Amino acid sequence: MAAHPVLLAALSLLSVCQQGYFAVQVGKARRQYKVTPPAISGPPEFERLFRAQQNCVEFYPLFLVTLWMAGWYFNQVSAACLGLVYIYARYQYFWGYSEDAKKRLFGFRLGLGALAFLTVLGALGVANSFLDEYLDFSLVKELRRRT
Repeated sequence: MAAHPVLLAALSLLSVCQQGYFAVQVGKARRQYKVTPPAISGPPEFERLFRAQQNCVEFYPLFLVTLWMAGWYFNQVSAACLGLVYIYARYQYFWGYSEDAKKRLFGFRLGLGALAFLTVLGALGVANSFLDEYLDFSLVKELRRRT
């Protein structure tokens, strides 16, 4: 377990800034294309940007939960590295989608891969902690003992 989750906190703050940046871009696009709230339809350029931002918002809770679970129960450095990959992937996704819907795929796939790895690391860490706490068996300790 991470004693001082400073890397996880830093990545969380960075991701909050990214979400804010995406929201500001949608606000600018609303003014540029004259799409007043609560409308969400307009020129294709606006709709792609709006949809990219909404997709990032939809995936954000998954990212935060898997980042913290993987970092807290598995390894903070590994989780932070995967978190950086995810943030980069979301940036690529956002700007790719804003240009052309087909250009979102690289960022989308990279982001899904990072989320999948974070999920696996979190699950392994939680499972190990559960076994250690309730069954007095630690996979990590067992593997260290055998090597």
